[in-house]
Amino acid sequence: MSTREPRKAIVAGAGIGGLTAAATLRKIGLEVEIYERAKELKHAGGALSLMSNGVLALRSVGVEPNFAKYSDTLSELSFRTTSGKIIKTLKFRGITEELGAPTYGMRRGDLQRLLLDEIGDTRIELNSKAAGFEADDDGVRLHLEDGRTVHGDLLIGADGIDSAVRRQLVGPETARDAGYLCWLATPVYSDPERVPAGYAAHYWGDGARFGIANIGFGRVYWWGTKNMSPEAVHAYRGGRDDVLRTFAGWAPEVVAMIKGTPEEEIIVVRAQDRPFLEHWGRGRVTLLGDAAHPILTALGQGAALAMEDAAVLAHHLAGATDVPAALRAYENERGPRIRELIRRARTMSKLEQSEGRLGVAFRNTYFRLLPDWAIERYNRSVMSFSLEQPRVPS
Repeated sequence: MSTREPRKAIVAGAGIGGLTAAATLRKIGLEVEIYERAKELKHAGGALSLMSNGVLALRSVGVEPNFAKYSDTLSELSFRTTSGKIIKTLKFRGITEELGAPTYGMRRGDLQRLLLDEIGDTRIELNSKAAGFEADDDGVRLHLEDGRTVHGDLLIGADGIDSAVRRQLVGPETARDAGYLCWLATPVYSDPERVPAGYAAHYWGDGARFGIANIGFGRVYWWGTKNMSPEAVHAYRGGRDDVLRTFAGWAPEVVAMIKGTPEEEIIVVRAQDRPFLEHWGRGRVTLLGDAAHPILTALGQGAALAMEDAAVLAHHLAGATDVPAALRAYENERGPRIRELIRRARTMSKLEQSEGRLGVAFRNTYFRLLPDWAIERYNRSVMSFSLEQPRVPS
């Protein structure tokens, strides 16, 4: 068995997880090569919440992008009825100030730009889809669909929910449908009376939801959901008119948001996750981000958890001479938190997507009566980040 420090990491996937992994691994001195299936590294559509834990995780390994360059901070989130009446307001500011890191709302493409800046001259090969791998005591070989083979000391599968690396590790799987469809958009929008700076709200209806976040710089992020059977979701071909019909009669800002969005800017996404995966890797191979643990969006944690993964992975690999042992330690450290957050996200999604008069009334009343201290404790546990065994020197 080789007992030298790793020199080069191969990363499959140039999404948020893959780019973040490259940034953290370069920080500890590894050479990194990224292989991405897409033919172009386009700025990704849609937007996301980058919660405090993601910022803290990157900071723990010395990676500190200037998120404020492209985004605005989110200090509170209100849950509202379809008419706009407030059910409950979650105040993040106290928690983020206590943690020492804000929560941001930002476009995926802007986060991608920041991460590309962080990885500098890292080699990124496009149109290079992973097909399989081989690994032994001395290294790992990633086989690409075009027939090439690349070599490294370890392989990180960060190639998304349909990861080829994961497929070889665990065999064929079917993603788990959540029972609803999502629409997403980040249009230019300006209505300071209805959607002021820092505004973030979720509107809850009968088997449908709508979210608005002012992410700054003249942009808003909106998303809508509608309960559908998995068969209907897979067959869906609707457009903006269908979104307008779904949210007809809702709060004026909701309807105005949809009407003000060009149809070609609306993205349709299936809501899917996977059950928690007990074993993320073997030998010199591991998984990260959506390849390891695709999660529903109810907690707004997809990007932040990938960043946590990347930071913990870097801490375990820093100075390691037994690469497989370092990768298993990373996986073992991440497991309990990821398992719990997948469960929470699915439970929250089911509650938020409640339908029928009684279901809607129960959901709204439950949240209205929920004590603020209980909500703060819940959010603090999600938005905090800590390391079991810090390994990267400050």
